Amino acid sequence: MQHWALTGNPPSAQAQASRPHDASGGQARRYTVVPSTGQVAGVARRRDAVSVRCPQSANASRRRHKKLADHDLKRLKIDRPAVAAARRHNWFAYGVVALLLVGAAVAGLKLAGPQAVETTTVVSAYPSQTYTLLNATGYVVPQRKAAVASKGQGRLEWLGVLEGTRVKKDEVIARLESADVEAALAQAKAQIKVAQANLALQVAELKNAQINLRRSAILAPQGAMPATQYDSDLARYDKARASIDNSRAAIASAQANAQAAQVAVDQTVIRAPFDGVVIEKHANVGDNITPFSQASDSKGAVVTIADMETLEVEADVAESNIAKITVDEPCEIQLDALPELRLAGRVSRIVPTVDRSKATVLVKVRFVDRDERVLPDMSAKIAFLTKPVPPRDRKPVVAVQPAAIVERDGRKVAFVIKDDTVREVPVTTGAALGDLVAVSGVHPGDVLVRAPNEHIKDGAKVTVAKK
Repeated sequence: MQHWALTGNPPSAQAQASRPHDASGGQARRYTVVPSTGQVAGVARRRDAVSVRCPQSANASRRRHKKLADHDLKRLKIDRPAVAAARRHNWFAYGVVALLLVGAAVAGLKLAGPQAVETTTVVSAYPSQTYTLLNATGYVVPQRKAAVASKGQGRLEWLGVLEGTRVKKDEVIARLESADVEAALAQAKAQIKVAQANLALQVAELKNAQINLRRSAILAPQGAMPATQYDSDLARYDKARASIDNSRAAIASAQANAQAAQVAVDQTVIRAPFDGVVIEKHANVGDNITPFSQASDSKGAVVTIADMETLEVEADVAESNIAKITVDEPCEIQLDALPELRLAGRVSRIVPTVDRSKATVLVKVRFVDRDERVLPDMSAKIAFLTKPVPPRDRKPVVAVQPAAIVERDGRKVAFVIKDDTVREVPVTTGAALGDLVAVSGVHPGDVLVRAPNEHIKDGAKVTVAKK
């Protein structure tokens, strides 16, 4: 019986696949055998003995043993792939464990650090939002506005108003140079006096002609005076009467010329056409005023005056919504310059034409409530209402998005953010105002956590999430 040494190398994958199975269903253990030194020597001695007895048999035996040796040497090898596969499997397991540990560490840091939250701001809202029918934007426009100028031409000599000056009707606000027209007026008045003097002269001439005619009428029939003298006195009388009519016409003409000169003088004085406020100044002292002229070095109007009692809001309403608006419909006006001010208004009129380029209709809203701070060309928002605003709803209330209110321990609270720290504040909710809800316990401008989760508690550190 031959004896073989057992090697300690692990079996290869191919060897494992070729193992016989034991009774328990597993593979039977199999090892690669290597002949020992004594066995190899014994085999060699027997091979030599055989070769002495039979050379031919010895040669055949050598060839047979060489083949066996070559076959056994090919089988004697180390199964490296199985070892490498086992090592790769171990490294993969180590990597998965390391990733799990890193993930757990990151999650722990996130839970321990500031939480990212969304925020919302507490605002002031008006209860009238609940019965607003339609919203529109527009501008404040005075319905009576005038660019005041003079019909006369000349250099501006005096300007007595500035922007914002209140004026009364017929109040003098500016004057042009009037030396030339005043001279023309004086000349016209002198012509009146000349005509009146001529009239007096003609009246005296008429009286003299009348006396001579009366004398001739007495003496001529008696033959004491030639008839031709009578005829001459009669012609002189008629001429004197005609001269008086001419002098009277000359007086009327001189008076008309004087009146025209007076008008020219009056045109150098610029007066306010109505009660109002100066909203724009176009010229300064020394400028040439030339009405109806486009010359670059001349001015047409001196100032622009607006009647503040006729202020209205002109708004463009989409033609698809114009059916919702009627004349005298209640409105609420909010000015961008005065956001805390809400003024009552009424639809004054609807202009019966459509702007083709914008598909809008111009609606004019008059002020029911007036405020001195309202100025022309202010931008305004108009809320067309289903009913007038009652006095109790004209004051703003504090409102916030409903998502910012949560229940904790049976009470409603909100979380106010200040210096990256949340503070739990108890609140009381009121009526709904559109997308908002009335609330008390917070103030307008406070920043709240929107939709806080169960991890948000009083004193927790937070950061605002990037949108």
